[in-house]
Amino acid sequence: MQLNKENILIVDDDINILELLQRHLQSWNYHTYKAVSVKEAVQILRDTHIDLLITDLKMPEIDGTELINFVSEHYPQLPKLIVTGYPSVQDSLAAIKSGVVDYLTKPFTKIELKAAINKSFVNDDGSAATNRKESQSSSNTQHKPYGEIIGNSDKINSVIQIIERVKDNKATIFIKGESGTGKELVARAIHYQGKFSRAPFIAVNCGGIPENLLESELFGYTKGAFTGADKNRDGFFQAANGGTIFLDEIGNASTAVQSRLLRVLQEKEVVKVGAQKPDKIDVRVIAATNSDLKEMIKKGTFREDLYYRLTVVEVDVAPLRERKEDIPLLIEKFLFKYGVEFKDRFIKITPEATAILQRYDWPGNIRELENIIQRAVIMCDKVVEVAHLPEALKYAIDFPEDGLLSLKEMEKIHIRKVLSAMENNKTKAAQILGIDRKTLRSKLED
Repeated sequence: MQLNKENILIVDDDINILELLQRHLQSWNYHTYKAVSVKEAVQILRDTHIDLLITDLKMPEIDGTELINFVSEHYPQLPKLIVTGYPSVQDSLAAIKSGVVDYLTKPFTKIELKAAINKSFVNDDGSAATNRKESQSSSNTQHKPYGEIIGNSDKINSVIQIIERVKDNKATIFIKGESGTGKELVARAIHYQGKFSRAPFIAVNCGGIPENLLESELFGYTKGAFTGADKNRDGFFQAANGGTIFLDEIGNASTAVQSRLLRVLQEKEVVKVGAQKPDKIDVRVIAATNSDLKEMIKKGTFREDLYYRLTVVEVDVAPLRERKEDIPLLIEKFLFKYGVEFKDRFIKITPEATAILQRYDWPGNIRELENIIQRAVIMCDKVVEVAHLPEALKYAIDFPEDGLLSLKEMEKIHIRKVLSAMENNKTKAAQILGIDRKTLRSKLED
């Protein structure tokens, strides 16, 4: 599915409206950025190419009218669309004067929203707007890797299109997907394919660091902050300054870490453990998890305000079972990698073995596929065949369970099974069955 070229920024302090608008826009294949305050919106506008602003008017601290005025002066070519639950003649007149394309009153219909967006993307002469930033991904993703990302499916191409949009700005990005789908590869592609590629990239597995150490490891600490802190030390955030920090398994972060992370995203500053003075930082935050954060919010184990700060841009990495057309390309990659590593040669694979790998649903995703190819390369000589694949992947007959049997019939079946496994060696079979050889002989005669 091809994404539209336009980037749309939605600004509203009402999370329900924000999500509703995002769902509508994504159903029309637009790429969206979200902000819950004018301050966040201005930051996104400064860092990102935006093609349409959709904003509420009544918001705490700074209202949407201020944002409209700011955009009118700083980004005069940017179309503006207002959605409000508190319509007034005065606001309507002010909106018209500031060049707002349309003014929707909540609740509005999906059809009304679509009409207003279509109106926003039409020039004064009635032709479609052409000054949008062109996507480069469609011509670049055919049959070649994007960074370390392998695949040519629609699911992967959609991910690459989003990467192309966000790689050159520092908007906060949230990557979701099952374990083993390659979320870190997506984070690395965002960093290394963009203009900040020479800056640091720091990957942190929040689930791999003990909870009592994660706070000091992320934000650093001062001398004497706790037992064993014999000197000042920078954390991962300071190490990533100017570049990108990737927080994998963010759902494992404690409440204390979540509070500090919220401050980093809001204020662009870090306070070391034991310190009073904050340090300003310039870091792009990419977070990822295979946990259901919305369910964690309901249970009170993850902060709702942090969730919405992290999900300015969302990237959904599909499981391998939903993009099986990418499996041959991944097989080719892993055959080359482990063939050179283990055999010093290029290893091939039979069509029959490939067909079996494409048929399997891969609950462990790409990580499971890589492990199986690695094992197959070790077990084969020059060509991976069906015999080199695990039995669990091969076709199996699902025999119905036996009916209810008497104890005597069950005993017969078990004795035969043990004898067969011991190649009819009665002494060994008797040892496994826990009886002497004479008793076994008597049972066999019966």
